[in-house]
Order: sequence, then C-alpha cells, then structure tokens
Amino acid sequence: MIGIKIDKSMFFDRKKIMNAVDAGVRKVLSKFGAFVRTAARSSIRKRNSVSQSGQPPSSHTGLLKKLIYFGYDAVRKSVVIGPAPLRSEVEAPPLLEYGGRARRKNRKGKAVIATYEARPYMQPAFEEEKKKLSDMWRNSIK
Repeated sequence: MIGIKIDKSMFFDRKKIMNAVDAGVRKVLSKFGAFVRTAARSSIRKRNSVSQSGQPPSSHTGLLKKLIYFGYDAVRKSVVIGPAPLRSEVEAPPLLEYGGRARRKNRKGKAVIATYEARPYMQPAFEEEKKKLSDMWRNSIK
C-alpha cells in the first residue's frame, strides 16, 4: 500500500477567499458611496438666490443636503446613493436633478402646473468620483 499525504496548504480555502472578496467589495463601495454623497452635498451652495439652470441647486433651508445618504446593499453587492424621499405632494429631489413638471398650489391656493429646469447635483458628483473608482479597487482584497 502506498501512502499519499496531501498538503492542504496547496489548495484554496474557498470560504476564506469569498469572505475576503465580500469584505473588499463592501469596503470599496461604501467608500465610493461616501465620496459621492460628500461631493453632492458640497456642490449645493447655501444662498438666497435661485441657481442657474444646469448648475447644482441652491440650498435655502439646508434640508436637501441633510437628506443625501448612501447605503451598501449586501444582497446585491451594490451601493445606493441619493436623497431620501420627502413627504410632500411634489418630489423635489428628482425634479431638481432631472427637471420636469409638477402640480403645485400657488400663493392663492389654486392648482397650477409648474415647470422645473434641471439642476443636477447627484449625476455630476457620481461622474467625478467614478474617475477615482479604479484606484479604490487596487489592493482592496486582502
């Protein structure tokens, strides 16, 4: 009978590798989400005047800046970044980002259709931080 001894150190530990990959993905995507959130928040300036069309919106109350969050989704291995929904008739964050039309009440209480010009703040922040993403992945799995 011939005895064969198998050196287990020569094989991959699948669970250990998958855990390392998961931790690396979570770390990179969470960092990316935090950077995009910070860039979007900092693009919104506090001022009393209305921003120019195509430029990030002005902050009159500071609410929009406070409502921008990010969250890592472990099931999908992705990150969600953006403003939390407001509880109102008109969803202001999407109207600011993309522009559009919404029904509002004017000062006299009469319903009118208002048209909003786009004042993107999330997409420009995402595109700016996306350039740095490849550097974040470098040496992320340990």
